Amino acid sequence: MQATFRSVREFDPGVAWQTLFTSSWDSYRAWFLQEGDARRPGYLTCKAALERHLPELVRTWETLVDLAGGGDMAARFLSLYCPAPYLSGCSQAVWTKGDRPLLIRNYDYHPRLLEGTILMSAWSGVRTIVQSDCLWGALDGMNEHGVAVSLSFGGRSKVGDGFGIPLLLRYILETCRDCDEARRALARVPTHMSYNVSGVDRDGDWFTAHVAPDRPVRFHESPVATNHQDSVEWHRYAQAVSTLERWHLLTAGIADDSVDEHGFVSRFLEPPVFSDRYGSSFGTLYTAIYNPREGVVDYVWKNRRWQQSFSDFEEGWMTVPYGKPVAS
Repeated sequence: MQATFRSVREFDPGVAWQTLFTSSWDSYRAWFLQEGDARRPGYLTCKAALERHLPELVRTWETLVDLAGGGDMAARFLSLYCPAPYLSGCSQAVWTKGDRPLLIRNYDYHPRLLEGTILMSAWSGVRTIVQSDCLWGALDGMNEHGVAVSLSFGGRSKVGDGFGIPLLLRYILETCRDCDEARRALARVPTHMSYNVSGVDRDGDWFTAHVAPDRPVRFHESPVATNHQDSVEWHRYAQAVSTLERWHLLTAGIADDSVDEHGFVSRFLEPPVFSDRYGSSFGTLYTAIYNPREGVVDYVWKNRRWQQSFSDFEEGWMTVPYGKPVAS
C-alpha cells in the first residue's frame, strides 16, 4: 500500500490543474453522486451560494469550470456546496512555546483516496502552498501573509446546507492576512458538516475553531484538535479513532515544560497519534509542520522528509509506502 505525492507550481489555473482534473474526475464524480444526483444541489443554487458567501472565489471557480470542459456536473462539484458527506481522522496542534509559531498536523485517511497534490498557486494574487483536496480545496496550507490552517473531522454526523470544509480553508488562505480575519471568515461562511479548524499566523496569534452546520462557530481555548468538539457526541466513532487519547497526549505535551519542539513533533510520529489503520481509512498519510513566519512547510514521514517553501519550491514527486493495513 502506497501513495504518491506530487508538488506542482502553477500560479494561474492552467495545464497542470487541467491534468489533475482529468486524472481525478471519474473518482470525484463517483463520490459526488454516491447518494444520487437528486441529493446534490443544481447549478444555479451552487452559483448563488458562491456569489453570496465566497464572492472572491467566483472568478477562479468560473475559470476552473471552463478548464474542466464547462459541464454542469463539474461546475456543481467544484462549487463544493452541499457535497456528499465524508469522514477522516486527523490530529493537529498549534505550538507557540518556542521562538517560532508552528502548526503541526497528521492527516489520517485511506491512501487510495488521497489526492496527493502539493500545489503552489496565486489564483487571487496571493501565493499559497496547500495539500490539495477536491481539486481546489485544501486539507492544510499557508499563504504568503503568514497564515497557516488545517482541518480535522469534528466527530458529529449532522449534515446541513453549507460548503465542504476544504473550500473554506482555501477561502481563508486566498483572502485572510491574519488569524483575526480567519476567525471572521469561519464565523460567516456555512459548512455542511462539523469540523475542527486550527490556525496560526506569523505573529503567533492562533485559534481552534469548532464549525458545524447546526450551530454557530465555537472557538476553543485548547491549541489541540482531534476528532471531537467540546465533548464527545458520536461515541462509537470517538472510540474507534481514539480521539480522546490523542487529544490528551498532545495536550499533555504542550503543558509539559520539559517537552521541546522536537519532542512535541515526535509525538505525531508515534501511536496513538500516528495510526497504521489504513484499511479503516484512518491511517496517517503524512505529518505537516507549517512555519508561517518563514514560509516553510515540512512534510514528514517516519523515514523521510520533504521541505517546501515560498522561496524554494521544488516541483517533483515522492512515493511513500505504508505498512500492512490494519482494520478495526
